[in-house]
Amino acid sequence: QVQLVESGGGSVQAGGSLRLSCQFSGLNRYHLWMAWFRQAPGKEREGVASFYLLDDSPYVANSVKGRFTLSQSRSENTMYMHMNNLKPEDTGIYFCAAVNKILPYGGSFRRDDYTHWGQGTQVTVSS
Repeated sequence: QVQLVESGGGSVQAGGSLRLSCQFSGLNRYHLWMAWFRQAPGKEREGVASFYLLDDSPYVANSVKGRFTLSQSRSENTMYMHMNNLKPEDTGIYFCAAVNKILPYGGSFRRDDYTHWGQGTQVTVSS
């Protein structure tokens, strides 16, 4: 059974930092892509990062480039997203997602490309 468990959300002021974690189980690392999506109130869920775990290849959306980075702990089956210089527009529920399939270079920021989802963690950035 596949499980994705996010943690690390919280409330910070603009310019602050947070580290989100997504611990996963039941997934095969072969062709494993993971991603972070976020959803602000009243808005569509948007992809912010895509990560090919096998060779440590992270990709981030232009809206967070230079501020968000990805890493993983292979021993703990955990993906991290390090969020720096947070802005109020980064506020939302952040979801971890995963899929075992071949994706093109650069990964995918499309919701439909991912088959497994976590429950989400709230990030609130105040000005």
